[in-house]
Amino acid sequence: MKIFIIAGEASGDMHAGNLAKALKASDPSLDIRGWGGEKMEKSGVEVIKDYRELAFMGFVEVIANLRTISKNFKLCKAQIAEFKPDAVVLIDYPGFNLRMAKFIKARGIKVFYYISPQVWAWKESRVKKIKKFVDRMFVILPFEKDFFAKHDFDVDFVGHPLLDVTDQPANDDFRKKHNLSSLPIIALIPGSRKQEIKHMLPVMNSVRLQFADYQFVIAGVKNISLRYYNQLAPGVVVIKGDTYNLFRTAEAGLVTSGTATLEAGLHNMPQVVCYKGGTLSYYIARALVKVKYISLVNLIMDREVVKELIQGEMTASHAAKELKKVLNPEKQGVLKAEYKTLQEKLGGPGASERTANAMLKILNDLN
Repeated sequence: MKIFIIAGEASGDMHAGNLAKALKASDPSLDIRGWGGEKMEKSGVEVIKDYRELAFMGFVEVIANLRTISKNFKLCKAQIAEFKPDAVVLIDYPGFNLRMAKFIKARGIKVFYYISPQVWAWKESRVKKIKKFVDRMFVILPFEKDFFAKHDFDVDFVGHPLLDVTDQPANDDFRKKHNLSSLPIIALIPGSRKQEIKHMLPVMNSVRLQFADYQFVIAGVKNISLRYYNQLAPGVVVIKGDTYNLFRTAEAGLVTSGTATLEAGLHNMPQVVCYKGGTLSYYIARALVKVKYISLVNLIMDREVVKELIQGEMTASHAAKELKKVLNPEKQGVLKAEYKTLQEKLGGPGASERTANAMLKILNDLN
């Protein structure tokens, strides 16, 4: 059997890599190709387009790159048509993947969607496209099953795949490996794309003077140069490829809204959630998004567990004030108790294996 996977972001590449590993474990003969990154490649996927060439963020940025995006659609369609897979697995990335789903379905290929677009947050009308073009949806947030049920669409809640990669102890050699001092650490998580790092990191870094007894460490991503981080936050240590150990070791952190907020929570790191984007893109998003919170921790818990500083509130003074609160031992105890409840809500480990087995059962039943 042949499977094609499309992941357009770093988190998608990670989850797709774990899924591919589980698929290969169940059926080593599978031929898997796709769009993604090194995590997919390490799991035995033949990656034919790097996701880092696809990462356009915000309404303004997307409009500015429409020609490139159009070329990517044509390329992906041609590659799928040539490969003739038994199924295509779409990983989140809805702007691209929902359009691809229509093309794939029309060619009689099974369409699996793993990690739902956040249709519960904005553009709920996209559910109609999902019902029309997706054969099976595998969701990772507990409230998503009920959401889709209201739209008469049965989906599988498989648990959250982050539970498979976060249940590890801290690496005792972490400080030595990265030449860090014995001072307690405050983690800065500015995001994975240049646009968001540009907006987030200077503000995050500006609180340093108020925390002289701590060392600040930036969680960098491999495709962003050290020079870029150093321009925005001179003198701060940047660590790449070891973010989970940073979460496990840090006393607290400033975390850009996104998957990282949930990763921090699952690693028990007290955090302040931050978001600051381009003015036009932010106001367009604010007009369209209809959820109470921007962090996954608060969305899953359905209440404010971690503080959110959004756009105008994301200032050095506010960030410092909230950071001091989460460094308080009593507050840290409360947060870690909340994180335990969060993990229970997300189900147990094994999301990748459950999803892979369900997909293969569907495909095997067809043959």
